Amino acid sequence: MITVDFEKLRVTVGSRVLDVGCGSGRHTGAALRRGPVKAVAADVSFEEVLKARKRLDHEQALGAYQGGAWAVLVADMTCLPFKDDCFDLVICSEALEHVPEHVDAVQEVVRVLKTGRDLVVSVPRYLPERLCWALSEEYRNKEGGHVRIYKKGQLTGLLEKAGTKKWASHFAHSLHTPFWWLKCLVGPGRTDSAMVKLYHRFLVWDMMKKPLLMRVLSHLLNPFLGKSTVIYLRKE
Repeated sequence: MITVDFEKLRVTVGSRVLDVGCGSGRHTGAALRRGPVKAVAADVSFEEVLKARKRLDHEQALGAYQGGAWAVLVADMTCLPFKDDCFDLVICSEALEHVPEHVDAVQEVVRVLKTGRDLVVSVPRYLPERLCWALSEEYRNKEGGHVRIYKKGQLTGLLEKAGTKKWASHFAHSLHTPFWWLKCLVGPGRTDSAMVKLYHRFLVWDMMKKPLLMRVLSHLLNPFLGKSTVIYLRKE
């Protein structure tokens, strides 16, 4: 599930890309598929970094990357092991909401970004996430889960205060919002809900097949039901 719209970004030959809070490395892989770039996938979780390495190894074996290079590492977003101004693009997707010291994390991702280059940040959208919290105490209090909910203006202000300027934004993944509401309603930890299983099968089908009708429907619903807020900024 790719949240960032790479068509909006300048990913050119030799670009150095950092996917911080990379999870399973989906955006690292997406960046590498854009062309011969140098990508780094970083996450504080050793288990997630192993997943990212497995994904990238698999996609590279399939010939998905043409001339690119990549690396994975375990790193704390609040203290990144990189010099100032060393990346052409930094992606921080669905990560800041997990970080208690989010001001420090934002300062770090901006520090390692070159002046005049782009930062993309996505977080759960305020209203869909607020409803998830209201529906399920288990979801709200999950260890390692979300520690805050951002309003769009609040997040933009935080990022711009660190030395960037917003130039675009959008919402994404409207078809996923009802799935999470349903999970929270029946219990996030349950694995026996037929409705949740059926909806999950639908989402997997949609992601694999990418039918035009679902793409159009998702695009139309994103302004109203989009689960993620995505903000594009440039370092000043």
